[in-house]
Amino acid sequence: MTHRSTARRSLAALLLPLALLVAACTATPAEEKTAEPRRNTRPSPFAACATLTVPPPSAAPTPAGAGGPELPELTLPCFTGGDLVALRDVRGPAVVNLWASWCPPCRKELPAFQRLSERADGRLQVIGVNTRDSRDAAQSIGEDFGVRFPVLFDQGESLRRALNRNAVPLTVLVGADGRIRHVDTSGALDDARLAALVREHLGVVVPA
Repeated sequence: MTHRSTARRSLAALLLPLALLVAACTATPAEEKTAEPRRNTRPSPFAACATLTVPPPSAAPTPAGAGGPELPELTLPCFTGGDLVALRDVRGPAVVNLWASWCPPCRKELPAFQRLSERADGRLQVIGVNTRDSRDAAQSIGEDFGVRFPVLFDQGESLRRALNRNAVPLTVLVGADGRIRHVDTSGALDDARLAALVREHLGVVVPA
């Protein structure tokens, strides 16, 4: 009995360091997984909003006799951060597009608005208003579709409600005097239809 007890104690003494070594190896990956939380470092695809209160550099003067209601008296945050933007301070001519990532017609027409902003060559501003959406979903759409014009964030749909409209997409054409010339709710707009709208209601000729 004494010999067997001694053998067992010797075997236990040999196995203990091995068990400790195995435990130490398996603990390391678990510690590494929780050491640093993942951070979102994606830059916003959209432009900043500082230029929205400055007239477009090549904007034409407001045609005589033009009228219409002003933009609603609302203040919205820029998607990229920074100061809030009062809609009454936005300087036209401008095309304001209300959109959401969950809206198929919105996704269909967004590339046409991006092309309009590029072809306008400083004669008008293209402004997006992301409405009733999440920031992550809106950012993903901006990245996927290459949308780079300034976007305001309107999670509570305050602009849509102020315009008394029920659906998106919704496009508002604003003259150089800050007054609404036309509100379009016809559905997804393409290049030709956008060019026709800005020519008819803003007097700006942009190639389609």
